[in-house]
Amino acid sequence: MVNPIDLAATFSDQLDAQASDLAALDQYLEGTQPAAFLSPESRKALGNRLQVLSVNFPRLVVTSIAERLNLEGFRTEDPAVGSELWRVMKRNRMIDGAATAHMEALALGRSFVIVWAGRTPETPLVTVESARQVAVTRDPATGEVVAAAKRWVAGDRAYMTLYERDHITRLISAETITSGTAIPTGGWQVRETLDNPLGVVPVVPFINRGRLLDTLGRSEMSDVMGLADAVNKVTSDMLVTSEFYARPRRWATGLEIMEDDEGNPVNPFTDGPDRVWQSESPETRYGQFDGARLDGYSDSLATLTQQIGALAGLPPHYLGLNGDQPPSADAIRSAEASLVAIARARMRTFGDDWADVARLIYAVRHGVDVDTLEVDTVWSDPETRTPAQSADAAAKLRGVGVALSTVQDISLGWTPEQIEADRVARRSEALDASGVDLAALLP
Repeated sequence: MVNPIDLAATFSDQLDAQASDLAALDQYLEGTQPAAFLSPESRKALGNRLQVLSVNFPRLVVTSIAERLNLEGFRTEDPAVGSELWRVMKRNRMIDGAATAHMEALALGRSFVIVWAGRTPETPLVTVESARQVAVTRDPATGEVVAAAKRWVAGDRAYMTLYERDHITRLISAETITSGTAIPTGGWQVRETLDNPLGVVPVVPFINRGRLLDTLGRSEMSDVMGLADAVNKVTSDMLVTSEFYARPRRWATGLEIMEDDEGNPVNPFTDGPDRVWQSESPETRYGQFDGARLDGYSDSLATLTQQIGALAGLPPHYLGLNGDQPPSADAIRSAEASLVAIARARMRTFGDDWADVARLIYAVRHGVDVDTLEVDTVWSDPETRTPAQSADAAAKLRGVGVALSTVQDISLGWTPEQIEADRVARRSEALDASGVDLAALLP
């Protein structure tokens, strides 16, 4: 068994090393990255009326994928078990929690879900955790999580929970923490040690994996962050140009320049209601400079936006390109094909992770081995379909002999609970139509 004090120091160092990269990704997700703030010269040019300018394409990239990842249940050999697992998820408010886990993993590269016993063994506790507080270590041969830690600050102390295959250890920092000081990596004290009856680490990482060695995951914003900074730069330049140079400016020659008592030039013209410039000198000539055109800025913004869409797989109507909305449902589906493919790929990645969560829930509830249960994750259809299209596809599949439950699952996207409720309702309708008294048949 590894000394928990040493393991806590190792995990604390790991969390500190990741903090700066995660903070930068957080800034881009919230639109507060350094490039989103106007330079002092630009703020002064705009009369300090605009402090921050952010066209938050990174957040659009993340939310566009996350909103298509809708977890809807679990499928097992026994439908009752799948319903039981989903009830536990809903009791832990994990319908919204799952969306949060996906959002965090897509933005920061990873998120975590911890499963442990609740107030009673029948009510497991399922929580979504941030990459800024949780870290894991894996077996380099199998990739299995061999240890994990959650670190947080409450009051003037730091706390940590270590998760190992055989033990759960809770620690507290030996030193107090004042506002603005770093969490100490060493000096931890063990508060409590519990046995882990599961035999596995009850922490499931959700890794937005890009390549084989991306063990910490990859943010969906990575490819567009530089382009987003360029969009902010061009947009701020366009505003300054619009303020100073887009409006025509007048000039005059042959006027005597008057000065005030301090030697500063005095404007001989006032912007009265009639805005007429007058001069008594016959040599005075007036003219007007052409206003600056903003076409170059709009062209640059369109080019940058197209590049963002190409790299992120976003359709043009998400980015405000190509005018109006697509003219038909088929045009929408064609434009969203790349985005749907990305969503399906993330479903494959996160589906196995949610299956691990379901197994942990079942193991906690029934006190069995984690590998006892075979479970599949049920997702809603990420494609954009009208109810008429879904119904038409279901009718055609049913017409060629596909089982009704399969049609309801594939074409209509029903959850196992909805399919079972429909089966019960159809059986009841059939009995009512036959005139059979169900109560009379019961013993």
